[in-house]
Amino acid sequence: MQTILLYLLIMAVVVAAVFAVVWFVFGRGEDLPPLDRGTTLTRLPRAGITGANVRALTFSQKFRGYSAAEVDWAMEKLARELDELRGVVLDLQGREAADLSATDGDRRDGSSAER
Repeated sequence: MQTILLYLLIMAVVVAAVFAVVWFVFGRGEDLPPLDRGTTLTRLPRAGITGANVRALTFSQKFRGYSAAEVDWAMEKLARELDELRGVVLDLQGREAADLSATDGDRRDGSSAER
């Protein structure tokens, strides 16, 4: 009986020693301080937003859903990106139309000169 108690005591001492070594080597973990009020972990690139960026968006949760300020910020950024892309598309379509009309004008001038 004394042998079993001695083994249990030695095992408890070994477990306590291992726990102490692990505690001092690794610490309690790195607890991050809370975010300052008005800051967010929600990130989007300055330009060139991709579908993967939008899919990776995360918003902090409040008592009743997501933080409205973060969602509004992300929506405004996406709206500006869409407006910029639409402007580029319209500009390219305008150039294409001008090139086509210029090409058609050259063909008309060339075919009337041949007659």
